[in-house]
Amino acid sequence: MVNEVTGLIFNIQRFSIHDGPGIRTTVFFKGCPLRCFWCHNPEGLRYKPEIQFFSTRCIACGECVTVCEQGAQELHDGPQGPLRIYHRELCVTCGRCVDTCYAGGLQMVGRRVSPEAVMDEILEDRTFYETSSGGVTLSGGEPMLQPEFAREILERCKGEGIHTAVETTAHCKWEYLADLLPVTDLFMIDIKHADPEKHRVATGVSNTRILNNVKRLSGTGKPIIFRVPVVPTVNDTPQDIAAIAQLIKSLLGSRTRDNHADLELLPFHRLAGDKYTSLGLEYKANTLETPTKEKMVELVEVARGYRITVRSR
Repeated sequence: MVNEVTGLIFNIQRFSIHDGPGIRTTVFFKGCPLRCFWCHNPEGLRYKPEIQFFSTRCIACGECVTVCEQGAQELHDGPQGPLRIYHRELCVTCGRCVDTCYAGGLQMVGRRVSPEAVMDEILEDRTFYETSSGGVTLSGGEPMLQPEFAREILERCKGEGIHTAVETTAHCKWEYLADLLPVTDLFMIDIKHADPEKHRVATGVSNTRILNNVKRLSGTGKPIIFRVPVVPTVNDTPQDIAAIAQLIKSLLGSRTRDNHADLELLPFHRLAGDKYTSLGLEYKANTLETPTKEKMVELVEVARGYRITVRSR
């Protein structure tokens, strides 16, 4: 029988060095159940192909207007030169405008692919995985929104002797995570806040299901790296980090991680602002500042006080 499982991804990033040990290829899945207002990958939030419009790249050639049958693309004279407008509400995401945009002002984000097509790209860098003890990481978005597709890729990677990692919110059915245990070497899980209500305010969901899954996953003995995006107004106080570290310590007990940090603190940054604009989304974190190095050092020391391994970028 022909395997018809496919998945929706928005990027395959080669030579990644921050998504697990060694040099890795990271496959970014489209769609996420959380709505963190600071998300660094907003192109992964919605489970559908989308068109990004970068107005600063537009050369006002008018080709997109000519090919769009929906009237979603508009170009007319403005007081300071040609004015381009993208009527996203009229767009059917056919991609014809993208195909004619030579300047790259219009780009499609999200493509449906087969596991075989993903593996073709993954295997191109096999040598780098072997020499660096690297491998493949599934990220997003949220891989657990496409569990069958995730399983297919991970099975193929294990069949090729490639180290596998899954970066997940853990906001999913436990059965989805359990099904990946035989084919996943490392799990990477974000912990945004220890308090369920504050987590809901910041991300749109409570952390109850997440923590229940983490507790069960921890009991399997699988290596886990916990990651905390340090975001001003959300979780950047010593008290916030202490509560998260205490929570992780209670989950881990006396477990150790060979060559892996138990906790990574990742400073918020505003580099995703242009992505939000290109997708027609409001960037609610545009007034926040990146935590200083001094602040990050302070928070690392707080977490280390709970006798867990901690590192920061």
